[in-house]
Amino acid sequence: MSKIQLMSDEYNPYYQPYIDEVSDLELLQVLEYNQDSLISFIKSIPEDKLHYRYADGKWTIKEIILHLIDTERVFAYRALCIARNDKSQLPGFDQDAFVVYSNANDRTIDSLLLEYQDVRKATLSLFATFDDKTLATKGTANNSVFSVRAAAFIIAGHEKHHLQIIKDRYL
Repeated sequence: MSKIQLMSDEYNPYYQPYIDEVSDLELLQVLEYNQDSLISFIKSIPEDKLHYRYADGKWTIKEIILHLIDTERVFAYRALCIARNDKSQLPGFDQDAFVVYSNANDRTIDSLLLEYQDVRKATLSLFATFDDKTLATKGTANNSVFSVRAAAFIIAGHEKHHLQIIKDRYL
């Protein structure tokens, strides 16, 4: 797969900072690269920091990891629906409610990272099946235009964004 130049009409401008984080990489490369760096980074964090909140109401590192997993699932599902020409209006999701009901803090970091790897493997498998025409296909998700290929860059950029927040505010 070659490097893709996303057009601004393929995603909501809200996602521009995420796309800017990874726009210099190829589609599958961006997802593969993030996986290895996230796992090694999270494993380097002391156990006592995994439950730390830098302010009231902020998520713990474990909650951030599960938020990344949940978000990847949602965006991969959106990409699948659009790729399969499903014209349904795909809903948004309440990320804060997802985190509250995730039980992330009751899980081991190893179980979270294993789930992360499983989800990423499924995402990579899915995107590897899309040809250039499918990747350029657009649909609507959360009341915004959204292309299949934009989903991969948003997943990866969103992840990179949260890793930087962990580095800046948690450690």
